[in-house]
Amino acid sequence: MSESEMNSYRFNSGQDPTDEMLSQIMREVAEDAKRTNEEASKKYFDELRNEANRQQAEWADRINEVRNGNF
Repeated sequence: MSESEMNSYRFNSGQDPTDEMLSQIMREVAEDAKRTNEEASKKYFDELRNEANRQQAEWADRINEVRNGNF
């Protein structure tokens, strides 16, 4: 199936997609969902790691203040 045929199909056209069209649409949706999920997971774990590092540095500062008697 050509790309122009895929791009010209509309669900609201009143016609059902062919099995080939539906398969291509489903494949593209699955690829997009996978990519979006991977991006969201990476962002989440990056933010989680950054927050853990920030809190670790904050606690290190507090500990050093107590050690130095500056509390």
